[in-house]
Amino acid sequence: MARTLNDFIAELPLERQAEIEARYQELKQEVESLRELRQIAGKAQEDIATALNIKQPSVSKIEKQADMYLSTLRGYVEAIGGELELTVKLPSRPVLHLRSLGDIEIGQKGSAVARRGKRSAVAKRV
Repeated sequence: MARTLNDFIAELPLERQAEIEARYQELKQEVESLRELRQIAGKAQEDIATALNIKQPSVSKIEKQADMYLSTLRGYVEAIGGELELTVKLPSRPVLHLRSLGDIEIGQKGSAVARRGKRSAVAKRV
């Protein structure tokens, strides 16, 4: 009789089982595509189309694109009820989370404030 993966994992030391579970939980938080992200949010393509004021085939096209404008991605993410955040990782620097693109200046308490016209957003150091 063949052993299942669960049988095999159950025979490992508890420490190794914990490592496997932690990695499983980490991978479970990653999504492969915008389509999967939309499904997790419980939305149909028609819902996204209505929110973006476009037709359903355009939503399908967006989901298949490998490259797009950040504004398109932001609109899509907001249409499913989310918020887009860009993470910048530089060598020997703390991680920055950008909420908008434009000129960045240092704000209060060490955070950077991005200003672009009348719009402003915050880039937080982590």
